[in-house]
Amino acid sequence: MRNEFIDVTDKIQEVIHEEGITSGVCYIYVPHTTAGVTINEGADASVQHDIQTFLNRLVPADGDYHHREGNADAHIKSTLIGVSKAVFIDEGKLVLGTWQAVYFCEFDGPRHRRLAIKLTRTVKTAI
Repeated sequence: MRNEFIDVTDKIQEVIHEEGITSGVCYIYVPHTTAGVTINEGADASVQHDIQTFLNRLVPADGDYHHREGNADAHIKSTLIGVSKAVFIDEGKLVLGTWQAVYFCEFDGPRHRRLAIKLTRTVKTAI
């Protein structure tokens, strides 16, 4: 699909578990100019559909753009959504709200994409 929101929450959680991180920060980064990452409703897929519908109305694929590759709308959507997030980790889990999930946002697919994750541990010191 050209535009798609892919729930990556469980995959990120697996990496946290594999690394044995119990407390820290998870940095999520999308190294692409036509994709992004967001945190939003995870229980009702119609929310992602509504967001995509709004973005497509706001930034139509057939707009009057100067970029020659035909994917200017994807670049703009990536800029609006953003390409990075930071999420706390506590007790080995992402600190997300009850209904929240992490989504990789594809705006110019299908393509082979990467999602970079950096985990940091909380270091406790005694004074």
